[in-house]
Amino acid sequence: MSKKEVFSVCGMCTVRCPIMVDVEDGEIRFIQGNPHSPLKGALCARGAAGPALEADAERPQYPMIRQGARGEGKWARVSWEEAFDYVGAKLQELMDKHGPRTVLFSDRGGPFVDLHQGFMRALGSPNYCNHDVSCARNVMHGCRSVTGRPRTEFVYDYANAKHIVLQTRNIFEAINVAEVNGVLDGIDKGCELTCIDIRANVSASKADNFFMIRPGTDYAFNLAVIHELLHKGLYDKAYAEMWIKDLDRLRTFVEPYSPEWAAKECGVEAKAISKLAKDLSKAAPHVIWHPGWMVARYTDSFYVCRSAYIINALLGSIGAKGGLPIASTPKDVGRQGIKKLVDLFPKPEEKRADGVGWKLTAHDAGPGLLHKAFEAIDSSDPYDVKAYIAFRHDPLMAMPDPDAIRRIWDKLDLLVSVTFTWSDTAWYSDVVLPLSPYLSRESIVAQKGGLKPQLFCRQRAVTPRFETKADWEILCGLAEKMGIENFAFKSIEDIWAYQLEGTGVTPEDLAKKGFVGLASEPRYLKVDELKFATPSGKLEMISEKWEKAGYESLAPYKSPARPEGENQFRIAFGRVGTHTQGHTVNNPLLNEQFPENVLWLNAARAKALGIKDGDLVTVSSGGFSGSLKAFVTEFIHPEAAFMVHGFGHTLPVETRAFGKGVSDNELMRGGLALESAPGGGLAMQEFFVTVAKA
Repeated sequence: MSKKEVFSVCGMCTVRCPIMVDVEDGEIRFIQGNPHSPLKGALCARGAAGPALEADAERPQYPMIRQGARGEGKWARVSWEEAFDYVGAKLQELMDKHGPRTVLFSDRGGPFVDLHQGFMRALGSPNYCNHDVSCARNVMHGCRSVTGRPRTEFVYDYANAKHIVLQTRNIFEAINVAEVNGVLDGIDKGCELTCIDIRANVSASKADNFFMIRPGTDYAFNLAVIHELLHKGLYDKAYAEMWIKDLDRLRTFVEPYSPEWAAKECGVEAKAISKLAKDLSKAAPHVIWHPGWMVARYTDSFYVCRSAYIINALLGSIGAKGGLPIASTPKDVGRQGIKKLVDLFPKPEEKRADGVGWKLTAHDAGPGLLHKAFEAIDSSDPYDVKAYIAFRHDPLMAMPDPDAIRRIWDKLDLLVSVTFTWSDTAWYSDVVLPLSPYLSRESIVAQKGGLKPQLFCRQRAVTPRFETKADWEILCGLAEKMGIENFAFKSIEDIWAYQLEGTGVTPEDLAKKGFVGLASEPRYLKVDELKFATPSGKLEMISEKWEKAGYESLAPYKSPARPEGENQFRIAFGRVGTHTQGHTVNNPLLNEQFPENVLWLNAARAKALGIKDGDLVTVSSGGFSGSLKAFVTEFIHPEAAFMVHGFGHTLPVETRAFGKGVSDNELMRGGLALESAPGGGLAMQEFFVTVAKA
């Protein structure tokens, strides 16, 4: 009998928590959080369901090439050799005809994307994207417009905070285990928690203060807080003198936006907004006003995120312990970081298909704007994009108006899905390349900045159950078929050796605990040591970069539309602790815990429609209708109807998820063209639905 402990990284969502897997005779016996990790070694329900994913036969088991029409579900089983031959030859054919720029790639982001970006560099295409237009693009650009830095270069120092504000961040349901533990540690030490949302979610249930605001009025709320901080002298004047540019212009801008004004917009008490501003001032600089996670909500969501960073700046919390300290890199602590795979190849000189970097000059070129890339497929402007690889990414479930996306994809000559679960995107693809689940694959070494930066690695715990491959095996295998020798690594050890050269860290070091810490103590900068990457070197209330790109830094508030008629509601969606969007809904364990979504309706509005709790209701918009059960409650704003995202699966291969609940993105016809333009994020909660008793 052989037993071993494997230190690895969870893959049930994009957080990638560190784990320890107990393996006996080649089988998984137990999975838990890595007990050596400074992140306190814990797993959420999704992470605990990893073995069920590994054992599940209702996932792609071998490479497949489409035989019938797209979406018809007719497949030919092929070997990996045949799959690599087919995809490699097709990519080469299209690249020979249209140039390497004709290839588009998207993924769900995370710490291992250097492999994907390296592959695209190897092809010579600039068109790497990720899912962020339907998640946090507005946060990224809100942060860059104020600080010049990406949001990932700031740490949420929850454990040392004295006041945390959660806005567009449902931290106890859209779970990052380390963040949850950090918030709970802060609360144990007396930290105050405030939640701003359209419904009383789990995070609100744990808050000291809860503001249930009218949907679409977050920006109004934030402007009123800024008004109070400035006009009542509650901001950090010494910090502002040192680091804030154009404070007088901000003060003039927010003059009309008083708490009394915001109270009418948001539906909350003016005195409560004033009290919150005072409480934040008392707790400063140990304050975190969270700028949001899934902020692809409203057309002004960029300004919601930007105003959150401005509030943090006024309180002196940007860079402060217990606030948003700046993350350290290996270089900052006297160590060498890993070598990047993208550096094996020159950066493509060709402009991006999505316009980022040449037409859209303010936006971050890293993950680009996927919906704009889809526009390029549709229009052939600025050039033909004919091949698309969706890597563990399901735009048909994650983005608005899936019928419009399918119409656009019909102009592609090659659509490839790399996935470890079935998805609408995989079902519509030309080729399905099955990815081994995270417990049966290893990954490249990743580098994590923070108060104590580290290197970490995913180790393979068990042998793949089916004919699946790791991410590096798939992309390096394609590179080999296409004759790209510099990316045709023969083993993960070869990749690790390249990455770790000069770091003083070995794969054996990483295997001992799953990570190697690069600093013994957390590194906090003093206030005069802070560095910002804006043109002025300061926190910019008026962003030079965004203004030059044609966007307002301080946009006047516009009151959101209200529902028309007694049966109309603004559709809203979000997360639950037992699922990661759509790709866990068919998981045997998680489906048993949460098999279908329901429609949250305000009790008074439901009563007027004759709807009782548990009734079957029909929700309709743009020619689409679906049926699900009503959850009638007082704890949601009367204008909103809410559902958990990721349901409404229609694939016959997913027997547990099939026909359960409703997909919210089907209710967003025309949504690919609706965005918060300065931030690049989609505006997926600007749609109205009609609700009726079924």
